[in-house]
Amino acid sequence: MRPRVSGMNEVDDAVLELFDRQDNGLWLSPAVVHWHVTEVYEATDKSKETVARRMRKLVKRDLLSRVDQKGYYKITDKGRAYLQGDLEAQDLQLLDDS
Repeated sequence: MRPRVSGMNEVDDAVLELFDRQDNGLWLSPAVVHWHVTEVYEATDKSKETVARRMRKLVKRDLLSRVDQKGYYKITDKGRAYLQGDLEAQDLQLLDDS
């Protein structure tokens, strides 16, 4: 079972589940992620801006990582562990912005 974490929502889960369905090394942009979670999987109806903002928050929790300066992301091992329910809520604290 996944931990309940303050500040996380259904968009976060939809984004992580999309990455988890893909090959390990796949990089995706927020626009592509938005299209998949809204149109293909119909997991949310949130805007592209909301999805992009949530992806940045997932980076701060070390569940996604930004792989280049062009805005591509990939799931981390910690992100996969979260989806499997292998983390405690305290493992998902926001990383420092520094």
